[in-house]
Amino acid sequence: MTDTRMIDMHVHSSASDGTFAPSDLLAEAKKAGLCAMALTDHDTMDGIEEAQQAANELGIELVPGVEISTEYNGREIHVLGYYVSQESPRLKAMLEEFRDFRATRNVRMVERLREEGFSITMEQLREKFPDSVLTRAHMSRFLCDTGQLPDTRTAFSKYLGENCCCYIDRPKISPADAVELIREAGGLAVLAHPVLCNLPDEELLEMIAEMKQAGMCGLEAVYSENTADDEAHMKKLAEEFDLCVTGGSDFHGKNKPDIQLGKGKGNLHIPYAYLQSLKELQSNSEGI
Repeated sequence: MTDTRMIDMHVHSSASDGTFAPSDLLAEAKKAGLCAMALTDHDTMDGIEEAQQAANELGIELVPGVEISTEYNGREIHVLGYYVSQESPRLKAMLEEFRDFRATRNVRMVERLREEGFSITMEQLREKFPDSVLTRAHMSRFLCDTGQLPDTRTAFSKYLGENCCCYIDRPKISPADAVELIREAGGLAVLAHPVLCNLPDEELLEMIAEMKQAGMCGLEAVYSENTADDEAHMKKLAEEFDLCVTGGSDFHGKNKPDIQLGKGKGNLHIPYAYLQSLKELQSNSEGI
């Protein structure tokens, strides 16, 4: 009998730059008919405990996760970690360093936005997003909601994106280092949205090889922004490198309003079999 259960392995809450509280995300997952969901907030696992409690109450399988920001050849690369331990000393220290830097970075970016003539303060951001860890996405939404910019795409392309006038870089590690940290924390490492890495084919293959050597086990081949050709290409790469295929919407709530939980832009199909493959890997690694 065919298993028709659906999942979403890439979801963000208000613990990073999503707009739904972790518990509310699980309620949305229930409404969407998902049987499992991975919470993968950017550089933090602060929402996992709340999400797990809600998952238990709603009968949804929660995969504790994180999305780590890294850099490769000048490009920002994201690495997903599943089943990682929050108590791993090195991973915990790195996430704390990222969190502490984010606070000062936000202040400096708001100062640059003000220098560009925008009316925005940290106090206004905290008032508008009281239960959120403030990020560039919140700055973007504030500028759009107050009529100072037409849309979030403009905010990032002109002011808040990498190499733009108001952007402040942050400390990063290499993708291979992130994989090693995830593995050390007892987790499984997966390259997030490879197409969005915007690397030439040769560099992408080199990076995947390095990450595989470090212990990476999967590629996020099914993704909201992928075309059918993109998905087919990523699945082929996963096969060539003997990696698991995973999939996720990259749901952020109102910060990415065109993306639905579990469905992406309406065309996502992420079967439970993808998660089952990861669980088998996790079980095998624990038995070693």
